[in-house]
This record gives sequence, C-alpha cells and structure tokens, in this order.
Amino acid sequence: MGILPTTEVPASDEVIDTIAEIEMQRRETENKAGFATSCSTALQRLSDLLDDESKALLRGPDAGHPGNVEALKLEIGRVKALPAPRTQESIPRYVRTEERQVSWRNAPQSPTRNKGRRTMGRAGGR
Repeated sequence: MGILPTTEVPASDEVIDTIAEIEMQRRETENKAGFATSCSTALQRLSDLLDDESKALLRGPDAGHPGNVEALKLEIGRVKALPAPRTQESIPRYVRTEERQVSWRNAPQSPTRNKGRRTMGRAGGR
C-alpha cells in the first residue's frame, strides 16, 4: 500500500485496518472490473467512513479520534491521485497510411507469351 504520511495524532488500529482492507479490495476490483470502478468504489467507502468518523468526533472527544479523520483524508487524497494504468488501447500504434504491397506469390499471373525458338549462343542464320 505504500507509506502513509504520519499525522500529529495517530489513527486508531481499527481505522488503519479498515483502510488497508479497502485498498486490498480496490486492487482486486481493479483486476476484475477495471481501474475506474475500483477507485470509485474505494472512494465511496472511504468517504462513508470519513463521514462516520467526523460525526463521532462531533459527539465528543471520547466518541471519535482526530487522527482517524486525518488518516482518512490522506487516504482519499492518495486514491484520487492514483495514475491510471496504461493499457494496450491507450498506447498509440503505428498506423500504415499507404496500402500494403502484395507479395509476388499472391500476384495475378499474366498469360505466358510465346518467345519462339532461341539459339543457345550461336549467332548464325539459317
């Protein structure tokens, strides 16, 4: 998952484990359904968790943990900043503008001409 930047107040183990679980599921989803779907799902789950932690923090210092909110904001920023992987479709291919030349094997054959009788090296008349 990489190194999480540290905050002044550390997050609880429960939130750190949840963030790690969301990241593992995001990677599995990326392999199955694609990058956009995986990031969208992860961001939705992280945002829901951030809302829950923010509401808990408003109820009182015993109910919430300020480090949890900060850790979730950092993780949301990290997921949003993930670069989309380069796929074969996104790599431009060399496109040949001129027609491909036909090989001699497949070329149409013209009827053979009668070249007549030829002498083999003798330059004589009849």
